Amino acid sequence: MQAALEKIYEEIGEIGSISKIYETPAWGFEGDSFLNACIEMKTRYSAEKVLEKLLLIEKKLGRLRSESSTYQNRSIDLDIVLVEEEIIDIPHLQIPHPHMQNRRFVLQPLADIASKVIHPGIGKTVGQLLQEVQDTSSIEGYQGELTNPSKKRSFQNCNYIAIEGNIGAGKTSLSTMISQDFNAKLILERFKDNPFLPKFYEDKHRYAFPLEMSFLADRYQQLSDDLAQYDLFADFVVSDYDVFKSLIFAKITLQEDEYLLYDKLFRIMYKELVKPDLYIYLYQNTERLLENIKQRGREYEQNIKPDYLIEINKSYLSFIKSQKEMRVQIIEISDKDFVNDRGDYLSVLNEIDLQRE
Repeated sequence: MQAALEKIYEEIGEIGSISKIYETPAWGFEGDSFLNACIEMKTRYSAEKVLEKLLLIEKKLGRLRSESSTYQNRSIDLDIVLVEEEIIDIPHLQIPHPHMQNRRFVLQPLADIASKVIHPGIGKTVGQLLQEVQDTSSIEGYQGELTNPSKKRSFQNCNYIAIEGNIGAGKTSLSTMISQDFNAKLILERFKDNPFLPKFYEDKHRYAFPLEMSFLADRYQQLSDDLAQYDLFADFVVSDYDVFKSLIFAKITLQEDEYLLYDKLFRIMYKELVKPDLYIYLYQNTERLLENIKQRGREYEQNIKPDYLIEINKSYLSFIKSQKEMRVQIIEISDKDFVNDRGDYLSVLNEIDLQRE
């Protein structure tokens, strides 16, 4: 059971509350007693994907499923009982579990962690269902207990984290995931609202200066407003950009005389802004960047050339090397897919933890 819990954490999601372990007689056949427990879990995967992963975990832990329709002894049995208020009825998956209200060995551990949760189909709480269940099977507390494998990560030493990267590196995705998992206020760059961006990719020389000026003004206003407001309900701030990216891109896109003017204005504004406590740069090779750009399908990005992405990477790395006071970390993600692979996501978090320590 502990091994299953660790696999669930590593492959599916964060573990919340964990019930006591209960020992109950076999249900529906003559066999060994069972040990039962319930856990609360938060995941980004659909219920169907979670079930698929649970079955793989069972297999890894030695369960051999039989074609027989009768109940049998089994080394591990992982079920989804409830998924928030969802009702799902498809082949091989029914949510809520169709028999949960009839089985004390389900309701007792579930009541430990979710007694006030309402069954969406019946309209009664788990606690009420436990009081009314007609199953009189014996159920006894087991002396062992399960340990939560979720790491108690904390970003308390960082009030403001900026996550940067090249076009298509995944900075917005990682910022969003961290904000969701660690109660952080999220600041996302408002590039979609910039009317000059599509025009820039069509005619860079004509629209480079108005594009960079509009980005600078918007970034300055957004960071000034959002970082000045203390959020009582968030532990820290995470953003998917740092304002210094304005100067990095301007140096690539602007003519020399335009850049000198831009640089002068930028330096004046930069002094007024709060600097990040931790600056993370997601490095991804050019081939992967182009794949990501193609996959996300923004029409105006589809003609971006490899040379342009290479130049951006060089400019970011040059900036990072020049920083003496800012805490900077480069994380290589060319072989990672932290959006779709939880193991990759955890490895990125571990690298951030190492940097903090």
